[in-house]
Amino acid sequence: MLHNHPSGDPTPSRADTEITREIVAAADTLGLKVHDHLVIGRHGAASLRQLGLM
Repeated sequence: MLHNHPSGDPTPSRADTEITREIVAAADTLGLKVHDHLVIGRHGAASLRQLGLM
């Protein structure tokens, strides 16, 4: 999954981390796997998986 930050800063917020955990848990109950959550900014992207946030 992915979303953008209109500010241009791709650093994941606390809310990004919390909603990711909730979505991963919900997907798991349905037998689905969330592989990553990317946050897109003006000059790049951040991967919550690479940052160890999921």
